[in-house]
Amino acid sequence: MSQSPILREVSVGASGLPGTLALPPACGGLVIFAHGSGSSRLSPRNTHVARQLNGHGFATLLFDLLTVPEAEDRRNVFDIPLLGTRVAEALQWVAREEDLSALPIGLFGASTGAAAALVAAALAPDLVKAVVSRGGRPDLAGEALASVAAPTLLIVGGLDREVLDLNRAAQRRMQCPTSLVVVPGATHLFEEPGTLDAVVSAAVGWFAKHLAGA
Repeated sequence: MSQSPILREVSVGASGLPGTLALPPACGGLVIFAHGSGSSRLSPRNTHVARQLNGHGFATLLFDLLTVPEAEDRRNVFDIPLLGTRVAEALQWVAREEDLSALPIGLFGASTGAAAALVAAALAPDLVKAVVSRGGRPDLAGEALASVAAPTLLIVGGLDREVLDLNRAAQRRMQCPTSLVVVPGATHLFEEPGTLDAVVSAAVGWFAKHLAGA
């Protein structure tokens, strides 16, 4: 049975954004999460995925992308350049932390957070080794899509048809290695039995492949 990870409450970036860092023994990499609109670092789906990643030997960082006053302005929730900058600040914060700086980094973005993760990957190609999008809106990353170098996995529910079309269109614009996984019977939030487990399986495989050799 794997050991439980060490949990640390941290302040991320210049804005001191609250975050939770989980460090399992013998980390094979660090995955930074970017939550979607209307969510936070406490997102139950992201925390579930994070725990599963911890069990497979990956450290995880879940943090709020906005301060409390910023989050009260709904425009900020959809400000992808701002959110992408916050993820990039988290990358720089990790690079300055002595016990984290040597770990290869992946990004896991959900919904609009996927666009923020891709913007950050374009801003910091030397730091990001892999990206996973869950039910994401990569199209919202705009011109940054063509600048993403990190191998990117797009996971979409088979019943989330509009978002699936947007992901296919975004994938065609990307120059990096990409893969699209469609989870049968899943809607946008992957609430159906077994669908979130399919997300976990795909994400673990992607990070194991692209972070282990980084």
